[in-house]
Amino acid sequence: MRLDDFREEAVSWLEENCPASLRGTRDAVTGGGSKLPIDDADKKRYFDAMRERGWTVPHWPTEYGGAGLSAAEHHALRQAMAEVGAPPALAGMGTTMIGPTLLEHGTPEQKARHLPKIASGELRWCQGYSEPGAGSDLASLKTRAEDRGDHFLINGSKIWTSGAQYADWIFCLTRTDFDAPKHEGISFLLFSMDQPGVTVKPIRLISGASPFCECFFDDVQALKEDLVGKLNRGWTIAKRLLQHERSSLSGAAPQTRSVPDVARQYLEMTDGRLGDPALREQVIRHEMDGEAYSLTQKRAREENADGATQTFATSIFKLTRSELTIRRTELIVSLMGSRGIGWEGDPFTPDELQETRFWLARKAGTIAGGSSEVQRNIIAKRVLGLPD
Repeated sequence: MRLDDFREEAVSWLEENCPASLRGTRDAVTGGGSKLPIDDADKKRYFDAMRERGWTVPHWPTEYGGAGLSAAEHHALRQAMAEVGAPPALAGMGTTMIGPTLLEHGTPEQKARHLPKIASGELRWCQGYSEPGAGSDLASLKTRAEDRGDHFLINGSKIWTSGAQYADWIFCLTRTDFDAPKHEGISFLLFSMDQPGVTVKPIRLISGASPFCECFFDDVQALKEDLVGKLNRGWTIAKRLLQHERSSLSGAAPQTRSVPDVARQYLEMTDGRLGDPALREQVIRHEMDGEAYSLTQKRAREENADGATQTFATSIFKLTRSELTIRRTELIVSLMGSRGIGWEGDPFTPDELQETRFWLARKAGTIAGGSSEVQRNIIAKRVLGLPD
């Protein structure tokens, strides 16, 4: 089928199957899993239709619950969804991180056992990387996994584990050889969060939400068949997964209104322009930088013909996206004036409260997924080839 025909068919199907109540929002997106079932009839109908067509993970092979779309078809589908205003039906660490990693590095048995449950939304995943003493210096991790014959016995803790309170499974970095250099002796394990010895404690943030958690593991088991890659060689798997994560984080940031729309709502205009020249320059600069970023992503996507996640270029996009998003939130709060300092209460609209909390939440954007400093080091060494 020609790409234009595929796109037209996708638009027609989405028009029929995406309820009007969900269009133009991210409210339809589910992270899947057994602990947060879909409780809205429109969302459930949309999710079931997308799952049946393989469009929860459209670029995955059909045997794992995808639609087997080529890179060009997948891009055409995203264009069709944008035209209709149809949001993704499924998102999260299963689809953007561990799923792509298993497609590349998993055994046939691991793919067959885990990928269909991700595509169907049956299981939700979380990431066991950072520890109290191992953040940006991740290879200093201390969580231990001991070989007990048919399984590993895991003891230790993780922190800043996003969504752990809702997760069914975790992909976890563990130390399996304490005598090896710190970047060696690390193994990449998968195990269930619903077993004795797993304790999860949410961390309340300044934004009022609790997406991050502390996780404690006391004699927790991981089956031998859920070791991804080779024993003591998990660092390579871990780094590739981070590239998938950065690729997902560098996409379009969620937002309610554009910066120019906010400016028009809260500030005085003269002949259709902002009266304050300094603010006008900031708004224009932000819009130009955002457009340049989108065009650069488009060029990189077109150059990457096979559609696979890029390697070190993901650090460029992650760094730029996180800093653009922080600039956006700070600019919007500035444009809103006193309406941008609301925390709760009737004087403030839901949009105003959402923007303020999003501004606070995005302060973590230059740390989550690898700090900006780490990304600059990767770009310097791996992209530009600069010496240490």
